[in-house]
Amino acid sequence: MLIKVKAFSKSRKQEIKKISEDNFEIKIKEKPLQGRANNQLIKCLADYFILPENKIRLVKGFHQKNKIFEILD
Repeated sequence: MLIKVKAFSKSRKQEIKKISEDNFEIKIKEKPLQGRANNQLIKCLADYFILPENKIRLVKGFHQKNKIFEILD
């Protein structure tokens, strides 16, 4: 399953907002340096979907706010 994520880094609090079935907005505290924000997004999605982190893969948008993640079953 592919999901679209709009990421907001350097936020005061961390939260996930479901916009539609495959569209999310995620606020994280981490700065977008050396992939740290992407790793934090993967952790947030893993907690949300109750999956291990290795089941979530960033497909597109490594250096952009709009990203596409693949959720593996």
